[in-house]
Amino acid sequence: MDVIGIDIFGIVSFLFNIFKSNMLNIPLLKPLIDFLMGIPILNLIVALVLWRPFFGVVILPGLTGLMLYLLWIVYFERKLAARVQWRVGPIEVARPLRGAIQALADGIRYFFQEVIVHREAHTPYFVQLPILSFIPILLPLAFIPAGAVVGIRTPYALPLTVAFISLIPIFVIAIGWASNSRFAFIGSMREAFMYFAYEIPFVLAAISMVYVYGSGDLYVAVEKQTIPGILLNPLAFIVYLIVMLMATSRLPFEIPEADQEIAFGPFVEYSGILFGLVMVLAYEKLYLMSLLFVILFLGGWSGVEIPLLGDLVAPLVLFIKAVVVISILVIVRAVYARYRLDQAIRFGWSNLFGLSVASLIFGIMVGWLM
Repeated sequence: MDVIGIDIFGIVSFLFNIFKSNMLNIPLLKPLIDFLMGIPILNLIVALVLWRPFFGVVILPGLTGLMLYLLWIVYFERKLAARVQWRVGPIEVARPLRGAIQALADGIRYFFQEVIVHREAHTPYFVQLPILSFIPILLPLAFIPAGAVVGIRTPYALPLTVAFISLIPIFVIAIGWASNSRFAFIGSMREAFMYFAYEIPFVLAAISMVYVYGSGDLYVAVEKQTIPGILLNPLAFIVYLIVMLMATSRLPFEIPEADQEIAFGPFVEYSGILFGLVMVLAYEKLYLMSLLFVILFLGGWSGVEIPLLGDLVAPLVLFIKAVVVISILVIVRAVYARYRLDQAIRFGWSNLFGLSVASLIFGIMVGWLM
């Protein structure tokens, strides 16, 4: 027992030293952190939370940032679209707050609703795929840096992030197949067609920025943006912006779900918490793509210095920039009609593809000149 106890103590001490050696530096909170670090058990928790890789993946811009963004954007999108279209929008939940906690109320409702699995569904896949779809959501967060905060630093961060984001539509298609429903199947086929329409321009736009910065390392991309990427390669900026709308089923490209036609497409058979999980997939993908967009074209976390916040400034700046970009993008929901599937595919394989090839050539030229 003593040997086991010594081993456990040794492992805990080893982990504590690892966490402590790579903690965030936040001068404003230093007195509080020093106090908590003197308390057994709490010091291990504090060291873990402030450990840079853990903070980046789990806190900000990671999972906690993702949850905060979801609470904001679901409400803001509905309210903004309602105002543009002369409607009221969410108001009944917490009426004095004008419905500000509508997204939280929806989440609670999904959590307590019954999950119905219809008899024709491929049950194991039907239940497991919404949960497994978080894998391509979580993996990119490990490679997206925010100053001193990053899960895994690698010179291949950009291609890895693009590759993992590109896996998300495969899960959506699989979800439609697992439902074994004609409407879900139609929605999954629409997702597949859209995937082929925007994926190549997305990859070409990303590769063009690799040529501009001379590296796939996202740190290098930020360091080299004395001139913002939006000016270094405006063609790639336009392609990426349109691809974000197409890849996340935002209007005018809300084709796979198409409420009026196929009642939420691939997800039509889902209910309860499983529906809550699949409903936010597009929002989560939009968050990831916006983080990458800010890093490639808007200088990432650079531009703001607050000495009292220390290492916390970069994650906050990156998160705020990403949320601002998304908040601007949701305006199109209120002002554009949805394209037909054939129109979107034609646009993707003609105009958008041509523009992405031009952005690649332009990026190569800019990289050669720089």
